[in-house]
Amino acid sequence: MKTLRSISETTFKDSGHATRSVHAKSHGLLRAELRVVDDLPPVLAQGMFAKPGSWPVVMRLSTVPGDILDDSVSTPRGLAIKVIGVEGERLQGSENAVTQDFVLVNGPAFSAPGAKKFLTVLKLLAFTTDKAPGLKKALSAIFRGTERAIETLGGKSETLKALGGHPETHILGETFFSQVPILFGPYMAKVSIAPISAELMQLANASLDVNGRPNGLREAVVNFFTATAGEWELRIQLCTDLHTMPVEDASVVWPEEQSPYIAVARITAKPQLAWSETRARAIDDGMSFSPWHGIAAHRPIGSVMRIRKVAYEMSANFRAMHNSHRIEEPRDLNDLPA
Repeated sequence: MKTLRSISETTFKDSGHATRSVHAKSHGLLRAELRVVDDLPPVLAQGMFAKPGSWPVVMRLSTVPGDILDDSVSTPRGLAIKVIGVEGERLQGSENAVTQDFVLVNGPAFSAPGAKKFLTVLKLLAFTTDKAPGLKKALSAIFRGTERAIETLGGKSETLKALGGHPETHILGETFFSQVPILFGPYMAKVSIAPISAELMQLANASLDVNGRPNGLREAVVNFFTATAGEWELRIQLCTDLHTMPVEDASVVWPEEQSPYIAVARITAKPQLAWSETRARAIDDGMSFSPWHGIAAHRPIGSVMRIRKVAYEMSANFRAMHNSHRIEEPRDLNDLPA
């Protein structure tokens, strides 16, 4: 927690505004609806997906760093969703809420096997937070070239991507993954959210030039949703073999040939103003996204998830205290700016 707090303290010292320790910059803040797929088989009809229904949803698109960087520093992307109105036995610390959060990143596996190894990655991010933004832009271009060369040879470097070597592509074309598992009723599963509407699918791996456009990703999201709707599937990958699908080693990609991702719900976002200062105050400053906001049937599992509980609570408390802005779980979206 000391490392994460140091990131928040560094950015607050320079900006006067407290942001998240990671995923500080939002690129899209969407209001949407989640609807459970009809006639799910019993193995998939678990937890909030046990019966047909629909709920309002907040979607937050972001990038990984804890400092607010120009988008030409290209880093991995995240998607957090908050489903509102979910019933069921609550997780500890979430007893008075009616939300279910899913926190995802655009890669199928976590950057480290467990919490201890992840600390090494966090220390690197903390060291580079708010240092030499101009140099970061130059290094990002170098890292992207190096990453392309590595991928040409059939490999990839998650470290290079995290430090600015992520391909410059449209954020709305991404497929997102929980990377680490949750309970799924009596089962264990990972979660994915993938675009399925034709307009979103056309953006998969689509190049997006953000050079000279500090908020190019945000502009692209806003432009898209000005007149276009988007639809995604929320998919579940069940754990069917603990040897090939370990719970405690989050760096292992669970093989889809053994257990494919299967749709359990669809998320639809209508045309809207996808980012604004007022919506950012309501969501970026007024909400916290955590896999520990939810029901017991979807309890997070594994060491990475366990450390996330205290990490996310620390980050939310830091922001609430320094911004003098109350953070609470919504019970509806009636007051969310349009």
